[in-house]
Amino acid sequence: MSAPQIDLAALKKVGMIQQKQREYFALRLHAIGGDFNADQMRAIVEVAEKYGRGQIHLSTRQGIEIHYVHYEKLEEARKALEAAGIAMGACGPRIRIVTACPGEATCRWGIINTKRIARNLDERYFRQETPHKFKMAVTGCPHNCAKATENDLGIMGGILPSWKKEACINCDLCVSSCPSGAITRTDDEYRLDESKCIHCSICTSNCPTNAWEIAKKGYLIWIGGTMGKLPRLATRLTGLIETEEELYRLVDKIINYYRAYGRKRERFGHMIDRIGVEQVKEDLLHGD
Repeated sequence: MSAPQIDLAALKKVGMIQQKQREYFALRLHAIGGDFNADQMRAIVEVAEKYGRGQIHLSTRQGIEIHYVHYEKLEEARKALEAAGIAMGACGPRIRIVTACPGEATCRWGIINTKRIARNLDERYFRQETPHKFKMAVTGCPHNCAKATENDLGIMGGILPSWKKEACINCDLCVSSCPSGAITRTDDEYRLDESKCIHCSICTSNCPTNAWEIAKKGYLIWIGGTMGKLPRLATRLTGLIETEEELYRLVDKIINYYRAYGRKRERFGHMIDRIGVEQVKEDLLHGD
């Protein structure tokens, strides 16, 4: 049996994806930073048992999919999920769900409130149309657990450290633990090479006497990452951004720029390479 003539594009837009078994669909659920509460998880299990085959799939983007939902049961399943506060996800040429690590809420390395930023991005942009799929991730620090550099747009927490000589005991822990070799020591003076600093918090977190402290705290933006058929790691757009207002201004500009210059089915990173990395950075940072 095959499915009747139905609007597959409309279903795909809201995360209902036809399987290779054409009468069955996978339901892609809307998540923000991988979070569902216990009541929602129970409802997802009930829907999977009633309308699918009793299994759920954890996607690579912190979402949940329910496979093997017959096309005649799609609307019933959707209503049951929505009654539990679970919206449908997205597929196709549009902005997808936002992934995020736990950030400062629970992680000792977390610098920013990743979940709040993920919610704000979701409210502003989720399911908006773009030339091709557009994925966003928010990661709490340069440990990069949420893989900001593998997404079309990645937001990463970062700090700029400064050294207090009067608190230092010359233990050299900062020198040995700095992952980028940005900290060096000459006699009893420690210096930070900002051109090498990756804005992690290892020096400020590890220093036993707090001789390294946070001078600035903010966000790093990465653009153009993709792990598809033609992988590309993202490019860092600029230095440390200190306010959320500036962060969202640049995010708006990035998405609008992609809409203006991206070709149909061209990933953002491939558009950047076509135009030229330095030209894109100049346009985004200094253009109208």
